[in-house]
Amino acid sequence: MANRRPPPRRRTAARRPARRGAPARRRRSRRQRQRDTQLLLLGFGALAGLALVWAVISWLLVNWWALVVLAALATLGGTVWVHRYRQQQTWDRVRQQTLRYGLPQLDALHHRDFEYAIRDLMLRDGCTDARQIGGAGDNGADVLATDPLGRAWVIQCKHRRDGDRGSAVGTPDLQRVNGTARQLYGADIVLVVTNGRFSTRCRPLATQLHMHLADRRTLATWASGGRPLWELLPRIPPPRKGR
Repeated sequence: MANRRPPPRRRTAARRPARRGAPARRRRSRRQRQRDTQLLLLGFGALAGLALVWAVISWLLVNWWALVVLAALATLGGTVWVHRYRQQQTWDRVRQQTLRYGLPQLDALHHRDFEYAIRDLMLRDGCTDARQIGGAGDNGADVLATDPLGRAWVIQCKHRRDGDRGSAVGTPDLQRVNGTARQLYGADIVLVVTNGRFSTRCRPLATQLHMHLADRRTLATWASGGRPLWELLPRIPPPRKGR
């Protein structure tokens, strides 16, 4: 029997590699269409804005009296605003000049509100730049101010809810503010004020460090509106030359 040849194998069509670039091109074309649409909308918006501006200008050129009315209204509004601003400043000065605090009021304050109260008392006495800066990273300073004679004050406020029955302010509080007041803030006068009391070691240390202390009694006299604080403290230095 003759040997039969095996049937020829069918050649399978080779698979074509996937065209990887097609989806990316489709994505790019979609993004391009979105950009074109956005640019077209922006162009229409710009044209509409220009048309509106031109229409308003044309109307104003014909109706020039409207410009006169608008200018008069603007002048009247500005005059009213300036009058109210000056009136508010006058009221603020009157409130500052008549500001009074009693010790029970100061005792009831939060320690942060106590700092604002000290700032307001300095404002009352003519320190127009007095500001509260106490908080995180204050380097021991709670209130900064410049008195009418040009002396720079750095004040640390120590509030005691129980007044002089609370814990005494100690020497570490004085050392902390003394180490930064002059170097960082250029202080002429370094003051620690409290509604409580100081420990017995604070007075000698304050004298050595050329600092000033205002205890509960001094604070009561000052807050009641008797005299400015610099008239109540001993050894207040004169203003610097050139100020």
